[in-house]
Amino acid sequence: MGFPNDNIIVFITAPNEDEASKIARALVEARLAGCVNIIKDIRSIYIWQGKIEDEAEVLMVAKTRHNLFAGLCKRVKELHSYTVPEIIAMPVVEGSEDYLKWLKEATG
Repeated sequence: MGFPNDNIIVFITAPNEDEASKIARALVEARLAGCVNIIKDIRSIYIWQGKIEDEAEVLMVAKTRHNLFAGLCKRVKELHSYTVPEIIAMPVVEGSEDYLKWLKEATG
């Protein structure tokens, strides 16, 4: 990846907090993510099937490792109600040594 570690942050939107909580819990229980934050009350404006949509959603921020992304993505798709859920990852360029050590242990 060109970065000093394989840690990533994955953004996943969901239609509501209940669905996000179900997905987040499943990811952490399966050790596909060390932690998932759920941010309520976001507003998403996007194009879907040729129409501009304006919807309330929640955002999950999952902390994990690059080598777990495929499994995380698969599990999210199994649990998600959207036809095409947003699942995008960004590298963690740097982080607290203690936190990154914990993340490795939590997802190991």
